[in-house]
Amino acid sequence: MRFSVFFLLLSSIAVAIEFSPRAACAQAEKKISFNREIRPILSENCFYCHGQDANKRESDLRLDVRELAIEHGAIDPGQLESSLLIERIQSTDPAVMMPPPNSNRRLSDEQIRLLKQWVAEGAGYQEHWAFVAPQRPTEPDVKDSQWCRNPIDRFVLAKLEALDWQPAPIADRATLIKRLSADLVGLPPSPAAVAAFVADDDPAAYEKLVDELLSSPHYGERLALPWLDAARYSDSNGFQQDGDNWQWMWRDWVVKALNEDLSFDQFTTWQLAGDLLPNATTEQQIATGFNRNHLLNGEGGAIAEEQRFNGLFDRVDTTATNWLGLTMACAQCHDHKYDPTTQQDYYRLLDAFNQAPESGAPRQFSTRIRVDQPILELPTEENKLRIAEFEIQIAGAQAEWHRLVDEAFATWQGGVESNGAVVDGPALPDPLIEVLKTPAGDRTEDRQKLLVAGLRQHFDEQVRDAQFKDTAAVKKLANLKAELANYRGDQIPRPMIMSDENNRETQVLDRGEYLKPLEKVTFDVPQFLPPLAADLPRNRLGFARWLFAPENPLTARVQVNRMWQYFFGTGIVKTSEDFGLQSEYPVHPELLDWLAIEFRESGWSMKHMHRLIVTSNTYRQSSRMTEKHRQQDQENRLHARGSRLRMPSLLLRDWALDSAGLLNHRIGGRPVYPYQPDAVWEALAITKERDFTYPASSGDDLYRRSIYTFWRRTVGPTNMFDTANRQTCRVRSGITSTPLHALTTLNDPTWVEAARMIAQRSLEQSGDINAQIQLAFQHVVCRVATDREIDQMRTALDRQVEFFKQDLAAAEAFLAVGSIPRNKSLDAIQHAALTALCLAILNFDEALTRE
Repeated sequence: MRFSVFFLLLSSIAVAIEFSPRAACAQAEKKISFNREIRPILSENCFYCHGQDANKRESDLRLDVRELAIEHGAIDPGQLESSLLIERIQSTDPAVMMPPPNSNRRLSDEQIRLLKQWVAEGAGYQEHWAFVAPQRPTEPDVKDSQWCRNPIDRFVLAKLEALDWQPAPIADRATLIKRLSADLVGLPPSPAAVAAFVADDDPAAYEKLVDELLSSPHYGERLALPWLDAARYSDSNGFQQDGDNWQWMWRDWVVKALNEDLSFDQFTTWQLAGDLLPNATTEQQIATGFNRNHLLNGEGGAIAEEQRFNGLFDRVDTTATNWLGLTMACAQCHDHKYDPTTQQDYYRLLDAFNQAPESGAPRQFSTRIRVDQPILELPTEENKLRIAEFEIQIAGAQAEWHRLVDEAFATWQGGVESNGAVVDGPALPDPLIEVLKTPAGDRTEDRQKLLVAGLRQHFDEQVRDAQFKDTAAVKKLANLKAELANYRGDQIPRPMIMSDENNRETQVLDRGEYLKPLEKVTFDVPQFLPPLAADLPRNRLGFARWLFAPENPLTARVQVNRMWQYFFGTGIVKTSEDFGLQSEYPVHPELLDWLAIEFRESGWSMKHMHRLIVTSNTYRQSSRMTEKHRQQDQENRLHARGSRLRMPSLLLRDWALDSAGLLNHRIGGRPVYPYQPDAVWEALAITKERDFTYPASSGDDLYRRSIYTFWRRTVGPTNMFDTANRQTCRVRSGITSTPLHALTTLNDPTWVEAARMIAQRSLEQSGDINAQIQLAFQHVVCRVATDREIDQMRTALDRQVEFFKQDLAAAEAFLAVGSIPRNKSLDAIQHAALTALCLAILNFDEALTRE
């Protein structure tokens, strides 16, 4: 089918001019800062060979420790001529120069200048900023205090004023309600809601809207999305067999916990160690599924113990990234080359996760379900009712079978001669023949009972199965039992959880190889961080408690940075996955620490922090970019304007469905199977062991929110581009713009059907063409279109009408896309033309972005 989509408003792709936070901050700070200017240079260019990893250290020189660098002669504080470091970085002799030519690293003139100035000023070192516990800084004074709605604004404005910059104007109300709705619930506000908010003159209208959205049950669904990426959540195991699982129960717990604003310390503790809490509830055990979301390899050639260790390594890396912002994976094989994490640190932490009674080889519960112990068996009410129905049917089938067997036994018994000869079946045992030879009147009561019991036993063991194996009654009973077994295996949820039932020893592994154990270790936290309190248990629960100790420098900072990243696109520290020595120095270090302390002192309330951020004027600014912004701060690190972000694909799908009135708003439940290309899983069906036909949903399940779409690790949902592959932890999203994305939003049945339903609703509500266009535009873009925009869309619509007049079959085919039948009382040409326009509106740049 060919049809014309006449125009798209495409975002321009500009050549990026990188903003340097260091350059901007240098105006306010003349003396060299080791943390800000020097450590990044040394970490990137020197620490690989002259850091803490003794196995890679050259010339026994360490530049990461001041005393050792001075002792070796690399640095002579205040003396450039006698500092070997300065001599080497200025040398042009390949045999002397540092970094050496074969390292593929080269210092810039500016970096050399900074190193020289640093040595001249005394070569002062500082402890890495992220490893020092945050303190609440004093809120800075600003000239325009009226602009500031909360302390966030003071920190941002102070930086702008120091650079003689001005914040952008506050965005208009239609933009603000769309922005808030996208960020807090992930669904478009209705035209009526937009109109009411725009007209509301209550000074507290914005705050009331924020509170309304924060209390929505869809808040948890929206805020869960980045957490699912971080937790590598999936509905299948990965690898060739890619067995399905029941981890959706953990996903539903996350949504519920976020909606209830479970404090982040509890949110963390339940996920890391809920099973170790006193009298742990089912909910707390389900929460530990966070650490059971890793890949499981059920392939025939997989070695179970090797796979178990792969899961353990993933568990340590995911935990370290999520809560500590550290790249600990390097220390699996050797001491970290940049951060002060040793291999001993890595395996001490691994010990906390090494006690689970998992085998590494998932158990097969049905042809599709494969999970590894430990698990919870949690039949739903629906399961219980269905199992009861099966049991009633089985009981009835058994009763009928017993009746038929009793009749058959009576008939067979009648055919047994008094001499023991059997008309049908094998001969009787000698003891029974002897009893039969005795006349019935001469037999004792015991002998008669023995005879009856013996005949029945003989019949049941030697005769019955041969007579009944192919009968309908036996087949019916066997089929019902098999159906019940399959139902139990397929339908009763068994989420994987954590447990410390095993008492394993943990050893450092030579180069991370599970067959090469070295010295034994027991649980402890990384030695360069504050120690574990003596009264804390030395297990996952103790680790979870330690994360929230006031002296812990990382947990709060890492989390508020991720919140900032969520609402502004980039964290205060851009490297949100890495707060180690190679991390970016924060553009707003004081703001980061203020937020970290505020998070802790708020009782670790996530909703409190989200409300604080979205009610700031920093968040409310217009996202319109000026030429000054483009030239000097294209990435908006100074926040002199609002952030403008392309919405993630999961959100775009929900937005299209809700704009069309199609979205099923039900919260939670089993994953569903919405529109996907034909044979999308066909490549997985390499054996006959399992049918990998995509089990497409029908009815309302086609229109569930994207969070509930079945996520197969080996073949993710094809219309959800720009998402994590859910195979490893990802805490920083990567938004891109490629033609493939436009192909999805222009051709996927979800978007085409949504466009048709938007058009249908507009046609049903108004007979005026301009009003129809306005309705469609408002449902998607969430503002009133200008007269000029209406004229442009009207012109485009007229072209579509002319196109479909020439090809009625194309119009009918276009309107047939999707599961819901069209309203055939509407003119097909008008409906198809307006559908094409609505599809274009769904692809407007303003529709695809959070302004």
